[in-house]
Amino acid sequence: MLAILAPGQGAQTPGQLSAWSGLPGAEDRLRWWSAAAGIDLLEVGCEAPAETIRDTAIAQPLIVASGLLAAEQLGLTITAPVGTGSLVLAGHSVGEITAAALTGALSAEEALVLVALRGRAMAEASARAQTGMTALLGGDPETVTAQLDELGLTAANRNGAGQIVAAGTAADLARLAAEPPTGVRLRPLSVAGAFHTHHMAPARDALAAVAGGIRPAAPLVTTLSNADGTQITEPSELVSRLVAQVAAPVRWDLCLATLRELGVSAVIELPPAGTLAGIARRELPGVRILAVKSPDDLPAARELVAEHVGEQYLRFPPANPAPRQPADDELLAGVQA
Repeated sequence: MLAILAPGQGAQTPGQLSAWSGLPGAEDRLRWWSAAAGIDLLEVGCEAPAETIRDTAIAQPLIVASGLLAAEQLGLTITAPVGTGSLVLAGHSVGEITAAALTGALSAEEALVLVALRGRAMAEASARAQTGMTALLGGDPETVTAQLDELGLTAANRNGAGQIVAAGTAADLARLAAEPPTGVRLRPLSVAGAFHTHHMAPARDALAAVAGGIRPAAPLVTTLSNADGTQITEPSELVSRLVAQVAAPVRWDLCLATLRELGVSAVIELPPAGTLAGIARRELPGVRILAVKSPDDLPAARELVAEHVGEQYLRFPPANPAPRQPADDELLAGVQA
């Protein structure tokens, strides 16, 4: 069984689209998706410095567009239901939107509109109070989470591989820094706010206000929910979970547990890749792991898709695809939003 994973915010790097933008049809797609996202994806993906793409409103659409473009260049084409024993999709935080588009539940354009709204709303929510996030490496997970609760912090990400990300006010994070749990190393994260906590309730509500207008299709591939690692197959539930997830913790550890239970034997991480592949190597021993970091990794990825899912799900993109109209330190990066 093959798992295709999509990373979250923090995985972005300057120039991440440079190697991809010259591939057949890629520039046309990025210009079209830029119209949907409301930002120039070519500029921010090829020319912008790290400071620019750290902005939540820019980082999130850029990450989703990178994953969708790589999937198209991979030739991954899903037009009919895929057997539950051959393929599963999962995205970390904003990567869930990438995964939702790859399932066929959302069009690429719907995904870019949704993620652009999500990024803007989360940036606005972050500006309301001085909040942040800190990664805790090592220690007993239950002991760590109990201490976070005592400090008024939220375990916003539980990522496996001995990593929990705490989120909350700057004052509470300062208290954590003054008295860290025994045997735990702290790494403050360069993020705009306390993602996946009650501080993001305004962003969740902003998404909920428009989510009723989305008309998702039935997913053609099973995808896992960050909330609890559950396999999601109902389109309405998929959308409602995308909305709720903004202000709820990411349980990537439970997604990994589901992948183990399903007997996943190979993993492909879409760009900007590296973070989830690194975690998977620690949590899924014996599983073949491929991080698609550049177009040079596409042949190996195609081999994995053909081997586990079938060559019928591979189709190379045309040189100039017609625009589709809108439908009725590696372990730490990419784990925040």
